[in-house]
Amino acid sequence: MYETILVPMDGSDGSNRAAEHALELADRFDSTLHALFVVDTRRYGEPGLSSTEIVVDELEDHGHTLVDEFADRADNIDVETETRVCHGVPHDEIIEYATDVDADVIVMGYQGHTHRQKIGSVVERVVREGSRPVFTV
Repeated sequence: MYETILVPMDGSDGSNRAAEHALELADRFDSTLHALFVVDTRRYGEPGLSSTEIVVDELEDHGHTLVDEFADRADNIDVETETRVCHGVPHDEIIEYATDVDADVIVMGYQGHTHRQKIGSVVERVVREGSRPVFTV
């Protein structure tokens, strides 16, 4: 049913719940999981000044840690996983990556670190602007 599942991650409780659900789906359907972390360039910009570069480097390191730990957990249950850390506008990067890997579904936590409403703004934009099914957990 689902050959390719994308799970964007930001380390929030909602994102962690979505990751758990994505692992269960991938295990059940023998899917390939794609774990994605986006450094939000709207909040921090691209590195140019030394202080911004330090923040962006820390965010990249955090992203690599998240997706690598997730990939290790998936590997423990024999689920194939690919990871990516990139810069950009989160909803744009998620939609683009989902298209690039031909994701059958995107699994997202309904609130991430930057939520302002009951449903997170990134999730809302992925649902509204993307063309892939989105599970919100």
